[in-house]
Amino acid sequence: MKVCVPVSENKGMASVPYGHFGSAPEFVICDLESKEVKSINNGDLGHEHGKCQPLKALKGHEVDAIIVGGIGAGAIVRLNEMGTKVYRGINDTIESNLGLLKEGKLQELTVNDACSHNHHDGGCSHNINL
Repeated sequence: MKVCVPVSENKGMASVPYGHFGSAPEFVICDLESKEVKSINNGDLGHEHGKCQPLKALKGHEVDAIIVGGIGAGAIVRLNEMGTKVYRGINDTIESNLGLLKEGKLQELTVNDACSHNHHDGGCSHNINL
């Protein structure tokens, strides 16, 4: 299973999920089978409001799940259509979030849980604590 976590700064497994998928500076991808951890720069930060295309940055990197603080409805729909599930992370390390994911303790997000406000000031103001 490959899991993508949007982050503000890559600190490997010590990174913390970012507040919003589309405006995250980087994505950390963790392969739970091979234990490989890599970072991908989100080159789509200069987009117009409502035109986030972070999936461009992930092109060629198939992931099974996303762990994030917040995400828009359009991204959830596109990710789900690709077979990728989206989960709300907690305000802790990627390592902690992956443990909770394995235990089935992270909330899977649907379009009803999506961001509907301006997140381009650095992230959504979601409470991502359990």
